[in-house]
Amino acid sequence: MSRSGVITFQGNALTLAGEAVAVGQAAPDFTLHYFEDGMQELTLADLKGKPTLLSVVPSLDTGVCAIQTKKFNESLGELGDQVNAVTVSLDLPFAMNRFCGAENITNLRSGSDYQNRNFGKNWGTLIEELLILCRAIFVLDAEGKVTHVEYVSEVTDEPDYDAALAALKA
Repeated sequence: MSRSGVITFQGNALTLAGEAVAVGQAAPDFTLHYFEDGMQELTLADLKGKPTLLSVVPSLDTGVCAIQTKKFNESLGELGDQVNAVTVSLDLPFAMNRFCGAENITNLRSGSDYQNRNFGKNWGTLIEELLILCRAIFVLDAEGKVTHVEYVSEVTDEPDYDAALAALKA
């Protein structure tokens, strides 16, 4: 299944692979990879038990994605270990680790969907024309139920930080 015209990139309509995730549904499964003392896996099961913010970006090596990650990192500081927060992209785990270290990103983990794009397909964020992830925000409750969804309609726009953080704190 594909969804055409859901988002744009610099005004050009694009197609997202997979079905849209909706508030109230169980979070789709995924396996992401990150680099911390070697290559590691991060799955949905690893996040259960705490509310979770999933901040999806096309690439940390772009201006808006870097801003999004830094803003969430700053805002999440007050919540400490009460929540999980993950930045998801197709960047390689090594590049994500380097970016987070250089930018002092300590309140979000990074998770790469580079191996098989299962996150992008299962969460409806894979842009078919570009084979990168769109910009999106998901909030899950402690049991893994989706409580907030935002597919940012224009890839170059920032998400609604306040709405996402309010859902995470609720």
